[in-house]
Amino acid sequence: MNNYARFPVEFVRGEGARLWDSEGNEYLDFLAGISVCNAGHCHPRVVAAVEAQARALMHVSNLYFNRPMVELAERLTGRSLGGRVYFANSGAEANEAALKLVRKARPRGEIVVLHGGFHGRTYGALSATFQESKQAPFAPLVPGFVAVPRDPAALDAAVHDGTAAVLLEPIQGETGVNVLSPELLAVARAACDRVGAALLFDEVQTGMGRTGTLWAYEATGVVPDAITVAKALGGGLPIGALISGERLADVLAPGDHGSTFAGGPVVAAAAHAALDVLDDPALLARVRELGTRLAESLRELPGVVAVRGRGLMIAADVDRSAPDVVARALHEQRLVINATGPQTLRFLPPLVIEQRHVDDAIGRLAPLVS
Repeated sequence: MNNYARFPVEFVRGEGARLWDSEGNEYLDFLAGISVCNAGHCHPRVVAAVEAQARALMHVSNLYFNRPMVELAERLTGRSLGGRVYFANSGAEANEAALKLVRKARPRGEIVVLHGGFHGRTYGALSATFQESKQAPFAPLVPGFVAVPRDPAALDAAVHDGTAAVLLEPIQGETGVNVLSPELLAVARAACDRVGAALLFDEVQTGMGRTGTLWAYEATGVVPDAITVAKALGGGLPIGALISGERLADVLAPGDHGSTFAGGPVVAAAAHAALDVLDDPALLARVRELGTRLAESLRELPGVVAVRGRGLMIAADVDRSAPDVVARALHEQRLVINATGPQTLRFLPPLVIEQRHVDDAIGRLAPLVS
């Protein structure tokens, strides 16, 4: 169907931060499948894990246990909030599970979301995504969502005894890498605690090391009641997860929610391998270091008017059409990036890149924005 605005390029092979198209051209990838290939394209550990598991067992359904899933749940909770995990197939599905979780915990309660947020395109997730262009064609939406500006006072005023949860991205990715202020996050936590609501962090794009810590919330000083993750969790394969703290761990009962494919042994094995690569203190330190280098280098380019982000999740506002820059970068410079607005470029390179890749990307971009 005609729902994707695709570029006329067919990629056929990937390795690390490089891609090759069907005509043999090599590209430098600074998008990573929109923050999916954080471990790089076809990382050998991920490939080996998938191959081994595919030979042993590919699917049994959630009527039974499989060891990769159980061990992955233990690993994720142990490395985050200490509760339980619901596995899904995507970020939108993880967010749908989170919405059902908090609605069951506090029936009929409102869910407060922020302007500029993006939580997915399924109906619940779309209803939580306060963007007119995305919502209008599909109205009426799911009721019970209250959208407020990215302002601490407005958020605090919106939370009351009838609030089930506040759902936000610690860094809003799809609307231009807007880093939420520490004050806003602290107010969200305090407001939820005041009325007994849940605080949900959508870490679908920020998770798995993207911002220089395994989860973005670790650098904020604010601990949510649950997080949703996906994208990079599977090293390139589709898997999502809702990870709760102890407070919400036992809300769902058998039959409340489910998925045929979620938590399958192959994607769980891939996720283990991706975690092996990305949950590494040395790699995470390099993400912070290279993110600083990328941001500083972007600020030095003549056509760049603003840069923001954290780690290797960075946006640059330019003084010209960002979609035009993206198209020229792809066709003229073999550089893969994307635009999140009329004048905003987004950079989400694989986290296994080196300094030479950052410098190469800047060199390819420079003639397009100067």
